[in-house]
Amino acid sequence: MDIYKVAVIQESPVFLDKKKTIQKAVSLIEKAAKSDAKLIVFPETFIPGYPDWMWRLRPANDQDLTDEIHAKLLSNSVNLKNNDLDSICKSAKKHSVTVVCNINERDPENSQTTIYNTNVIISSEGKIINRHRKLMPTNPERMVWGFGDASGLKVVDTPCGKVGSLICWENYMPLARYALYAQGVEIYVAPTWDQGDAWISSMKHIAKEGACWVIGSGSAIKASDIPHSFPGRDVLYPDPDEWINTGDSVVISPGGALVAGPMNKEQGILYANIDVSKASAAHRKLDVAGHYSRPDIFKLIVNNKHQNPVSFE
Repeated sequence: MDIYKVAVIQESPVFLDKKKTIQKAVSLIEKAAKSDAKLIVFPETFIPGYPDWMWRLRPANDQDLTDEIHAKLLSNSVNLKNNDLDSICKSAKKHSVTVVCNINERDPENSQTTIYNTNVIISSEGKIINRHRKLMPTNPERMVWGFGDASGLKVVDTPCGKVGSLICWENYMPLARYALYAQGVEIYVAPTWDQGDAWISSMKHIAKEGACWVIGSGSAIKASDIPHSFPGRDVLYPDPDEWINTGDSVVISPGGALVAGPMNKEQGILYANIDVSKASAAHRKLDVAGHYSRPDIFKLIVNNKHQNPVSFE
């Protein structure tokens, strides 16, 4: 069978609390697995939350508050070398599901104080089979995250098909998309903080361009989801009824047809059945990295080596 159920998690994390957010992720995996989902996708930086505050603060004027929030984010970011995601990996294995989990990752190497916006793919055997760090943080995100490299710009085999992922506005980088197309991506996952019609149109475009399934995993968060312990909460999020992000998760078939969603101003899980074989069939008409390419004219070169600022000899 090539038909699998996908579960797109559109829930709020427990902001700036790594332990409780991981516990929530495990319970959501169990819930999705009970609904027979085989691929489970979380939104951008679900653990322990997206740094929306950087779009609201003026760091030069609010330096003390910025430092306080950042310190809390740093201490609650995921250290993969410490097996912080062990319970999620065990849950993936227990339920035989593939999980696309998105985290704030604390770099265990070098200075050990840089945070990356990271996407990890966890196999149905409970192993992390890919780690991709966001190549280019967007606007004020650059005051939170470091720049990733292409060592994780990969498409990996899973029981559901070939899965690859780009994070948020990485999806507006044509060459990054092409790198995934060239590796035969069948299920293209786009965890994001973006929302709205323009973003959904981009997801449809990618499904058409790449002849692949596209899962746009959005974040639906209200100001009331921000805990009272959050530094500066009353100033940054004074209206508890405000939708900080409306979500707009979608599942789109190869060619660009909307199959599920958009899930707007609603928290929960978006489900869809996908027929992976449709990705291969869609390439007959358009295969941008195959018969529709012109390698005699255009060629993409990707440096996929892990970048390190220091070498001790």
